[in-house]
Amino acid sequence: MANILITGANGQLGSEIRKISEQYPELKFSFTDVAELDITSAEKVADFLSEFKPEFLVNCAAYTAVDKAETDESTATLLNATAVGILAEQSAKIGCKMIHISTDYVFNGNGPRPYKEDNLVDPQSAYGQTKLDGEILCLQSNPESLIIRTSWLYSAFGNNFVKTMLRLGNERTELGIVADQIGSPTNAADLASAILTIISSVLNQTKSFIPGIYHYSNEGVASWYDFTKAIFDIVGINCLVKPISSEDYPSPVKRPAYSVMDKSKIKTTFGLQIPHWRDSLKKYFQTKE
Repeated sequence: MANILITGANGQLGSEIRKISEQYPELKFSFTDVAELDITSAEKVADFLSEFKPEFLVNCAAYTAVDKAETDESTATLLNATAVGILAEQSAKIGCKMIHISTDYVFNGNGPRPYKEDNLVDPQSAYGQTKLDGEILCLQSNPESLIIRTSWLYSAFGNNFVKTMLRLGNERTELGIVADQIGSPTNAADLASAILTIISSVLNQTKSFIPGIYHYSNEGVASWYDFTKAIFDIVGINCLVKPISSEDYPSPVKRPAYSVMDKSKIKTTFGLQIPHWRDSLKKYFQTKE
């Protein structure tokens, strides 16, 4: 039985991994969040790793308050970069492979076509920069690392765009939603399944562990307006949704206008099948507790 350590286990992705972990009886999980493991302390991480001896560490922990990161960059740096470097360095010392979750915000969002893993990075926000710094530290400190960039994550757990739109749609008769930011919504349950599929296939030796950067989001593209319309259509919320521009929705952060990512590499390397975002959104409401 292989030991798998999940950090940031109470977040959206960590919670989804916990939910499906029982489907992998060959894996022994340790789910940790800040109460169980301080990932900003090298000493505490080293002690935990030496005791649990994981073969894989999946880091789901992150500072994800994108707007707030602009004025609290030190905390964002601590969690998104410094802690990642600590986890990578300490896991490398015991020969533990690491899977780290990153973001589409490492790109400037000006691209005309889906971003590949080796495209130029150019973050436009403190959040994006701290996540990029984390990627660099991860790969430098543990060569046996796999970084997965994802986008527009939502789940049954935590706060996210889907839950916010459901609340607003039921409270109001009309909403203005940004229509000029294009990306790919991602059901965290799908990403959780992909991560455990990768780990299982590597341990079963049906796939090789090839370190590096990978992209994962649901298939298809959407604007926030498209996403909202789909949510309301599925649930049957009678709220008028009007498209607006980013200029009509002031934000302290420049969000990527286009952040669709090319998923060919992760699909080819690990034999993954990725659902379309509309299908995953329907499934989300079918399985939502």
